[in-house]
Amino acid sequence: MKHIDEAKINSLTDLNVSEQEIDGILKKTRLLKRLTLEESAKLLSVKDAFLLKKIYDAAAYVKNAIYGKRVVMFVPLYISNVCANSCLYCGFARNNKLAVRKKLSAQEIKEQTEILLKRGHKRILMVAGEMVSSQENVDYYVDAVKAIYEAEYKGNKIKRVNINVAPMSVEQFKRLKQSGIGTYQIFQETYHDATYKKLHIAGAKSDPNNRLDAVDNAFRAGIDDVGIGPLLGLYDCRFEILAMLMHIEYLEKTYGVGPHTISVPRIEPAPGSSYADKPEYPISDEGFKKLVAVLRLSVPYTGIIMSTRETAELRDVLVNLGVSQISAESKVTPGGYEEESSCHNDKLERQFSLNDQRALSEIVKSLLSQGLIPSFCAACYRKNRTGEHFMYLARPGAIKHMCDINALVTLKEYLEDFAPLEIKALGCELIEKCKSKLDNASLKVLEKFFKNIDNGIRDEYI
Repeated sequence: MKHIDEAKINSLTDLNVSEQEIDGILKKTRLLKRLTLEESAKLLSVKDAFLLKKIYDAAAYVKNAIYGKRVVMFVPLYISNVCANSCLYCGFARNNKLAVRKKLSAQEIKEQTEILLKRGHKRILMVAGEMVSSQENVDYYVDAVKAIYEAEYKGNKIKRVNINVAPMSVEQFKRLKQSGIGTYQIFQETYHDATYKKLHIAGAKSDPNNRLDAVDNAFRAGIDDVGIGPLLGLYDCRFEILAMLMHIEYLEKTYGVGPHTISVPRIEPAPGSSYADKPEYPISDEGFKKLVAVLRLSVPYTGIIMSTRETAELRDVLVNLGVSQISAESKVTPGGYEEESSCHNDKLERQFSLNDQRALSEIVKSLLSQGLIPSFCAACYRKNRTGEHFMYLARPGAIKHMCDINALVTLKEYLEDFAPLEIKALGCELIEKCKSKLDNASLKVLEKFFKNIDNGIRDEYI
């Protein structure tokens, strides 16, 4: 597999390290410095509870130093489960005879988006299966993005569409960029070559380098915000994390910047997949917690995304240890956001099972109760603060000033337009605490935006 040196990774997956070595690495992380592959491997090798506590403390420090108290909110929108690939762990697999196939029309996509807007969502991750024709894929994606942006509810519109879709050529990615997408996300699933070929038995996805090349093609097309990640549970998780970090090193060397986000999904049961029901390499909650903390320390300026695959309790812990973006009230079924009265049984249409079933309002309440700021901001995309430009601002901490203000503005909008009274009270209390920590110049800007919100103006940002 391109860019992945399996022999080197295997030599790093189970090291004996001293407390002194770990302390030295953690001292470096508190300076917000990027770790080497070897340093990350040493942290992954830690088993001692005392040293793990030190890793968690350092991860919490780094997360707060770079991202502050804000947690970005988004919702996935599945537009099609029609797929030409046969992957042993996926409910969308072409050879899954139990699956009920559905491909939403542009009008249906717009209607689904309007339902999400009514609930307060502002950022969407658009997801689709891979059809046979790559040209058919890109035409469908572009039309879908347009439909999402056209949707409106009482003046509210989606601020940014990120996408998780099939690989494309450079020219096709250019078309996608012109449609106004934010991040292009694609998962390698597993970086272990033999495992990849065993699990992906048919379709374009059976070639592991096709997915690796997609990231390069996106960069070459001018999409400098990409998201990557493994599906944890397909192979040894230590190997997967180190291989992803090796992939990131390649991207940094080649394009001057790594991924904007990384995702850490764990395999969950999927309809029609006996493999997903009993994964070969299950990972415990404690092991998963360590992986997230090590990733936060390894690539401090990269966003970490956690989906509703995980339980509410675990997600509430991990937003303090490294996770900076979370989804809310997800449906992994095309058309899944129908009103409850007309909602069908989606068990044979979904891609995998979910654990955190809380509504957006419940997740907002949970974050507020922890002193965290739910953020619906997309200002960096609109201001072209992406890729290398974003990292240029992030490394010295300059981005945090802008993000804090924008996060509070989007929270204020949510509280005014969508929040129940109890949540509004919690949010207003947190906003006052945050305002007390701002400098005079920032407070003046924030008060101006808040006054405009009170006067009915929305979607302002710096």
